Amino acid sequence: MPPTLAGQGSKPIHLNPAAELAERVLLPGDPQRALAMAQALLDAPRMFNTRRGLWGYTGAAPDGKAVTIQATGMGGPSAAIVVEELIDLGARRLVRTGTCGALDPELQLGQVVTAGEVIAGDGASRALGAGERLLPDAALTAALAAAGGGPALVVASTDLFYDPRPDALDELGASVVELEAAAVLAVAARRGVEAACVLLVSDLLAGGERRRLPQDELEVGGVRLGEIALRALARA
Repeated sequence: MPPTLAGQGSKPIHLNPAAELAERVLLPGDPQRALAMAQALLDAPRMFNTRRGLWGYTGAAPDGKAVTIQATGMGGPSAAIVVEELIDLGARRLVRTGTCGALDPELQLGQVVTAGEVIAGDGASRALGAGERLLPDAALTAALAAAGGGPALVVASTDLFYDPRPDALDELGASVVELEAAAVLAVAARRGVEAACVLLVSDLLAGGERRRLPQDELEVGGVRLGEIALRALARA
């Protein structure tokens, strides 16, 4: 069954496409990382969107097929808007390529992990009808793991980057925490498209003291996520 429209027709309200959208889309949160990924990974990338500072690019991936890299911005509400409009425009396979904070003390800065399941601890995914947990597309998730996406872990999506509740994250029972994965998966499930998630550990949160990757390593890590996602999309 083809995906249904978001309810406002097929013309996007927040994105302003200046190039064709590919059916395969990578979804970093940060516009700057979207630019770095497009420059490093796509052949002849063209600007897809600049509206609202949500930079997006379409070009040829190493397998010769088109891919769009589109920033979602921060948080579930922004990600949900972007994904809804991308699906209206024709996106059918989505991979969130984002960062996360490690709750598991065994995880290391710069490590890559794949979302095996996502706890819906955010308001956006719950408003979209998600239950307590969301499952990404199984075949795409397996392809991410096989492409170097690291272990498949439980990911928690929340609304707050700076959470004042000291025990809130530990109580979720997740290995890592981030802001957008649940919203991306919830929209994808509602609209009938494939979606999965691969993440870079950018912060260590165990013990209550945040340690963060330097900015230059974040940029390199973002490109590595893109490489993994593109290999997975070529295989799946």
